[in-house]
Amino acid sequence: MKKLKLLSILALLVVVLAACGSKNDESTNNAANSGSGGENAKTYMIASDATYAPMEYMDKEDIVGFDIDFLKAVMEEAGLKYEVKNVAWETMLASVQQGKDYDGSISSVTITDKRLETYDFSLPYFESTNIILVKEGSGITSAQDLKDKTVAVQISTTADEIMTGIMGNGNTKLKRFESNTLAFMDMDQGGADAVVADIAIVQEYLKNNPDKKYESVTDPSFASEYYGILLPKGSELKAKLDPAVKAVIENGKYAEVYKTWFGEEPDTTNLLAELKKHEEAK
Repeated sequence: MKKLKLLSILALLVVVLAACGSKNDESTNNAANSGSGGENAKTYMIASDATYAPMEYMDKEDIVGFDIDFLKAVMEEAGLKYEVKNVAWETMLASVQQGKDYDGSISSVTITDKRLETYDFSLPYFESTNIILVKEGSGITSAQDLKDKTVAVQISTTADEIMTGIMGNGNTKLKRFESNTLAFMDMDQGGADAVVADIAIVQEYLKNNPDKKYESVTDPSFASEYYGILLPKGSELKAKLDPAVKAVIENGKYAEVYKTWFGEEPDTTNLLAELKKHEEAK
């Protein structure tokens, strides 16, 4: 009788252990399918200067925007776990360069030859250009008209680089701020005649401030720029992100995210040509 009872208990234990094993296998598969890479996979820390609406900005305690949704699609495609932290622009650039606290950054960062000396980038994912914000009736029609004006830019951006070239290095009328938000505030308070910044940022500011009597000026000399996910030099993450960036752009997910934030279909003709150029340059 005791022997039969012992056999029954052993049989029950086998069933329970088998059930537990089945449940654990299912959780691992679900984690992998959801893009997390499983419980023991590395969580990549991504920095973002969340002051660039509609690209990245704070909505209460959450970082939202085009870049954030695009990153989610890319990380799901690559099967990687990640976390995004809001980090000030200059701190973000330094931290990613060091590669200790952050594995990369998505923050409307333009791929430039100068930055490529210090960083790696993913394949390009967004076409942009700089644009000028001025008061209505200012008479400013090009960047050259800003040469003797007071101009606000975000420090260490392509706008900063362009206006330094036009106005001269050390020109005190070129005011550099930690964020475009501060540059806009300076102009609001009469401290600047113009702000030069990325087109999406200026257009969003105009849309949200229709009563300020500002307008944008497009300068044909401002060439197209392309954003990439910023990475430390020699990062192993680049090889994982590049195929995912390309797939998201080509499989329709990119268009979905773009329409969510800009209300129209993206024209990816130039972007795809630039992406191909970067692939061939590897």
